[in-house]
Order: sequence, then C-alpha cells, then structure tokens
Amino acid sequence: MGLWRRRALLFAAGGLGGLGFAPFGLWPVTLVSLAVLCLVVETGARNGAGRGSVFVSAWAWAFGNFLAGQYWIAHAFQFQANMPAWLGWVAVVGLSMFMATYPAVAAALASRFRKAPMARALAFAGAWMLTEWLRGYLMTGFGWNPLGITTLSLGPAAQGASWVGALGMSGVMLLAGYAIMLTAAEVRRHWREGWVFAPLAEPLGGGRALLAPLATALILGWLTQGDPTPSDTRVDIVQANIPQEEKYAEGAFYRNLQRYIDLSPPPGGEARLLIWPEAAIPRTLDTRPDLRRDLAVLLLGERDLFLTGALKLVPGQSSDDPWAGLNSLYAIGPDGGIHARYDKQRLVPYGEYLPLRPVLSRIGLDSFAPSSVDTYAGTRPRVMALPGFPDLVAMICYEAVYAEQADGATRPAWLLNVSNDAWFSDGGAAMHLAHARLRAIEQGLPLVRSTPTGISAVIDPYGEVIASLPRHEAGVIQASLPLPRAETLFARTGNALPIALALFLLAGALALPARSRRS
Repeated sequence: MGLWRRRALLFAAGGLGGLGFAPFGLWPVTLVSLAVLCLVVETGARNGAGRGSVFVSAWAWAFGNFLAGQYWIAHAFQFQANMPAWLGWVAVVGLSMFMATYPAVAAALASRFRKAPMARALAFAGAWMLTEWLRGYLMTGFGWNPLGITTLSLGPAAQGASWVGALGMSGVMLLAGYAIMLTAAEVRRHWREGWVFAPLAEPLGGGRALLAPLATALILGWLTQGDPTPSDTRVDIVQANIPQEEKYAEGAFYRNLQRYIDLSPPPGGEARLLIWPEAAIPRTLDTRPDLRRDLAVLLLGERDLFLTGALKLVPGQSSDDPWAGLNSLYAIGPDGGIHARYDKQRLVPYGEYLPLRPVLSRIGLDSFAPSSVDTYAGTRPRVMALPGFPDLVAMICYEAVYAEQADGATRPAWLLNVSNDAWFSDGGAAMHLAHARLRAIEQGLPLVRSTPTGISAVIDPYGEVIASLPRHEAGVIQASLPLPRAETLFARTGNALPIALALFLLAGALALPARSRRS
C-alpha cells in the first residue's frame, strides 16, 4: 500500500473515531480507531521508522479526529458580519491541523521506546495525557473534546472521572485502544499458526492487561453510582429560543426581554432561583438600577433570587483601548439590588477578544474578532454566595470545557453553567453539554445549564441529565436541585493527580526491561 494511501486511510480512521463524541456516543468505534493509531506507534517502533514518519502518520489520524470534533465552529461564522461564512471552514481545517500536532508528538515520543509493547503503551498514554493538557493552554489553548469525554457513553465507566478527571480517563481509553491492537495482533498470529482460540485460553497478561484500568472504572463506577437526592432548592430555567441572528437585530432588545419575561413562571410561595442564560440581557446592569427594579417587581417573590447573564463596561488599558467589557453573571434580589456577581475568567480567543489586537489590527486582522471592544477576564472568586440559597460555582459558556473552572476556593453545593449556544450547531451544543456532564462527575456536584437555544438541563452529581429542553424549543425547566455527593478525589486534587499519573506512566515505561523483538 502506498504511503499516501495509508495516511488517507489513517485520516479516515481518525474521523470515524470522532463518532465517539456527542451526539453519537459510539465508543466502540473510537476504541477501534484508537487501535489503528496505536498500530502506527507499534509498527513504527518495531520497524525502526523515524520519528518523522510516525509523527506524520499519527498527525493524519489526529487531523481527521479533530475535524470530526470541531466542524461545528464553522457554524459560528454565519453570524460574523465582518467575514464570509465560507471562511469558517478554513478556520476549522486550520485549527484541526494545528491541534493534530499534539497527539502526533505523543505518538512519535512513544515510538522511541524500543522495549516491550507494554512500555510503548504506557509511554503513549502518559504522553497523550500531558499533550492533551497542554493543548488547552499553549497558544491561547483549546481544550475541546478530550478523549476521556467518550466514556460518557460507556455507562458507569464515566464515573472514573470522579477520581482521575477527564484527563485521566483519556489515558484509560488510550490504554484500552492499545490493548485491542495488541490482542488483535496476537489473534492474527495464532490464526496463522492454527491456534485461533489460544489467546482466549491464556491467562490475562500482555496487551490484555491494559484493559484493567477501563475494567476497574466500570466496576467501581457501577458500585459507586447512585440515585440523586432532591434538595429543597427550586430552580426555574428559562430557554427563550432566541437565535443569534435575532439577538442583536434592530429593536430586538426589548422584544427579546419581553420573551424572557413572558416565559418566566410567576413567583409563588416557594423560594426559587430564576435563571436566564449568558448575555440574556446584552446591556450593563450596574448602571441600570431602574431596569433591575422593574425586572425584580415583574419576576420575583420576596424570597426569590434572579440569576442572569449581562454585561459590564470597564475602562480599557490604553488610549487605543478606552473601553472593554466583562461577561458577567448577576444575582439580583427582590429589591433590585445586586447581591453577587461573577465575571467570566476563561475567554474565547478570537470570539471574545483578539490576541495581540494592536499588532493584528495594523495588518487588517481585527475582523477576526466580532467586536472592536475586547472582553476582559474577570478576577472575582468563582464561588458565588447567594443569600437564602446554597453557594455555587459559576461557569460562563466555554469555561465548562476546563476542569479547574468548576473548582472553587471552598466547596460549593452546585455548579451553574450559563451559555449562549446559539452560536453552535446542534452537534456542537451536544458536545458542550457533554463537557458540563464531565464537570459534574469530576466534582460530585449537581450542575444547571441555561442557554437561549438549548440544550438547557439539570444534571445530577453522577453526570446524568435528569431534566432538559431540546434545541430550538422555548420553554421552562422547573426542578429541584439535587444534593451533592461526597467530595470526590478529583475535587480534592484537580488536574495535579492525572498529570502525576501521566508522569508515572512515562517513568514506568522507562523502567520496564527490554524484551525480545517478538514481544
């Protein structure tokens, strides 16, 4: 088979592996696709292929995989007035090509372990975890769709994220893919020798031992998974189904505001939290006490609290940048006062701000950002103390992609993710919901999602969606907030634990003795 044909097949295999992501959740396809990638590492090591050859082959696989998980970004360019919509596909391809370098580096590194296959498997898993973590931060970072997110469709195995996080579950999936590849090679060898059932009769060992982490996650997840217990906290989540093209249309502000008001359930005798999504009010609320009071009179009972996304203008950092915005979540009481506010900290590059704006503006690339005013990152604590209600950690939109954004200085009772998924395609919105489910599992906390066009949801501390509104449907979720589970191991350690595990895997690969070439 020609080299380019082989790499085209690897590209296709990587793309098929993306079917393990939401909304499809076809995790067996992902495992088989990973086995193909692991075969690239194994054959490269055994045949003495150079790091460049393994890198390019693994890059082809990863390019297809990232395209399958990031295609939705092109949809956002339909609402970008400064650029043609077709440029969105250029952005998707360019971003996927860049992101593909991270798994390719991990594969090239693992192929240099000329010892036993077990050493290469451990090295690949450890290197994968480290490079996956790095891709969330280097060059502004984009941590979308970690490999471990595919375990959400693997039933109880997803509960492993409560111990080692999504990052650790990525390593578990990679080891399982390597196990499938080695077992398939062993079956093929025995078939040629006339002993097709020999691998099934042999004790657990070799490549099949790499399935142990996934089996452990399945068993422990099954043992620890429980039913959510409702609390006394009531939440009313409003999804107004306002498309992005209508949000900023001429005269749309009061029309859209009225739509939210009409959908909001009237106050009753029971205290409740009324929740609107990110930027539901695309104005600054700090300077509008009249608007806050009017909304409080219309929407709130004497024991209610109103949580809504809105904006805040702050002075810029230079004369060229006189004003900037904060993407904020406000907690407004029955008196119209602001009882708490959280400002988004993890911003979307080229969506909420333009990196190196003074430089890029001079060469005409400021059109890549939708506004001439940058959004600044907030510095307030993530934990919001709500009078009369349990404390929460707020995550605004893209922040749900990052595990550390769900972690507060003190442990809250629940997580709130307000988002504007009107930018997303339906598949992208389903992927965003999957990230929120991972954050709930990692922290052992219930999570509420509020979006204008869906998918709004209430998620229990085991990551299960217990109430939701589908895409493109207006409505209200009225639910009791589940109680949190006991603090998880990951909630205590954060990503420090999976990073330490990745380094341990690499050290184990180095420590393994050399084996025969056949092994």
